Amino acid sequence: MSLRNIAIIAHVDHGKTTLVDELLKQSGVYRENERVAERALDSGDIEKERGITILAKATSVTWGDTRINIVDTPGHADFGGEVERILNMVDGAVLLVDAAEGPMPQTKFVVGKALKVGLRPIVAVNKIDRPDARADEVVNEVFDLFAALDADEDQLDFPILYGSGRDGWMAPEPDRPDEASLAPLFDLVLDHVPAPAVADGPFRMIGTILEADPFLGRIITGRIHSGTVRPNQTVKVMDRDGKTLETGRVSKILAFRGLERQPIAEGAAGDIVAIAGLSKGTVADTFCDPQVDEPLAAQPIDPPTVTMSFIVNDSPLAGTEGDKVTSRVIRDRLMKEAEGNVALKIEDSDQKDAFHVSGRGELQLAVLIETMRREGFELAVSRPRVVMQKDEDGTLLEPIEEVVIDVDEEHSGAVVQKMSERKGEMAELKPSGGDRVRLVFHAPTRGLIGYQSELLTDTRGTAIMNRLFHGYAPYKGPIAGRTNGVLIANEPGEAVAYALFNLEDRGPMVIDPGAKVYQGMIIGIHSRDNDLEVNVLKGKKLTNVRAAGKDDAVKLTPPVRMTLERALSWIQDDELVEVTPKSIRLRKLHLDPHERKRFEKARASA
Repeated sequence: MSLRNIAIIAHVDHGKTTLVDELLKQSGVYRENERVAERALDSGDIEKERGITILAKATSVTWGDTRINIVDTPGHADFGGEVERILNMVDGAVLLVDAAEGPMPQTKFVVGKALKVGLRPIVAVNKIDRPDARADEVVNEVFDLFAALDADEDQLDFPILYGSGRDGWMAPEPDRPDEASLAPLFDLVLDHVPAPAVADGPFRMIGTILEADPFLGRIITGRIHSGTVRPNQTVKVMDRDGKTLETGRVSKILAFRGLERQPIAEGAAGDIVAIAGLSKGTVADTFCDPQVDEPLAAQPIDPPTVTMSFIVNDSPLAGTEGDKVTSRVIRDRLMKEAEGNVALKIEDSDQKDAFHVSGRGELQLAVLIETMRREGFELAVSRPRVVMQKDEDGTLLEPIEEVVIDVDEEHSGAVVQKMSERKGEMAELKPSGGDRVRLVFHAPTRGLIGYQSELLTDTRGTAIMNRLFHGYAPYKGPIAGRTNGVLIANEPGEAVAYALFNLEDRGPMVIDPGAKVYQGMIIGIHSRDNDLEVNVLKGKKLTNVRAAGKDDAVKLTPPVRMTLERALSWIQDDELVEVTPKSIRLRKLHLDPHERKRFEKARASA
């Protein structure tokens, strides 16, 4: 059976996983009466809840006498490492572009990576049924993007399809045909995407996706570069430098057949397979025959731009809600994560019981923290910090991001003002239809930490912000941080509604009545710029005098709900987020007030 290997690449929410659903349906993967889940490849709990793809996943369909291996990729810039490493597995890519939004920052990122490895993408203008669709303009923008990314003549001569992935049709023209289906896309993949190139020599494969199976152990997915592999065959694993990590036997070879993985007797060159039985090999390592000496070249991965400290939870409530609390367990879990996620970097810190975790952005690190807390971990995490670099002359460089904000025209002034305060420089301003404008800025990453919630407030929830790493540039100077101080509990206990009611004049709360508090825990946002210690345990003094209005129920303003991402971006350098399986609490780094004062004095004199 002939083979084709393709990746579906696009910006977040442009319809990749929904299109894969329809490809699976129309290729006959499902039985007629089979119940089909929406976005079948988004299998993780967090992926289902957030509606985004986090991990790249492979599947396969059969069209005629050809098997097409399809890799679905994440569309969010924070998970760009997933896209970078899977592009060496495929020979073609279907680039989805929203018919109204057009090319977005992540479109630029994935197209640049695809062109660099020599792929010739097929452009599919998706969501053509949107009332604000502008297909011709979007195609022109895509062509301009390809040209700006130095595409060669073959890549610039890309085929174009129009359609709706959700409704399951693609066609060479924007108008919906009478017999609407995805057959034109399948046929174009067979005609336009070359069959996988096969090298001579014994078995070689580069690891691309790592996962754990409770029965088979570690499973590595990759495309076989040359030769064949069979169960029980002896293979060795080499890292990028050619050093042998281990030698072992392949216990099982799994091939993708629709949504299932089925064992096969032999994996041949050009096919995408998963192999089990090796305990040390990981992503970017070469799995090969013992006689091979040279490792395969792995795609270089962009460096991480944001780092956070993961600290063992030392609050008075530590260990009351989670069962994985020690530094050894947390370190093992982080190291295991770094094995499969090449965009993450884990380092031991100077201080005891803390680790530096670097990634592409706050969302990537927040998803890791959310996954760990669901597994029963307790930890404290610091505010995200940007990863600085120095050039040959010793000049300090900081990461700069390209920020694209789509906003109603009436709110554009507020956005421009806030971005300029955060050292952002406007690169482009253009109308994007329907009284909306698209603003493009180049802004320092550290200036964007915590800006998402502020942007939604300034624009009444109408703005859409997308970011992408642009490059390193000279340090742009200090940026003003949070303007409000915090309200800090001065005693341990349970918060009383009467005390919270009397503190409402001081600022909004972030806890509910009855919540457990401890000394040094943040319970509210101060209306002024200084921190204030308050008593949230103070109950109402009871007397035997009955007076009208004395016994009215206390009516509290609902507290500010701190989600994990919001908490991480809101805290300051001297504060931490305490994360447990049941709670997200905010606290000061130093719980004792005398220690806090000493720390502030030392920082002021430094």
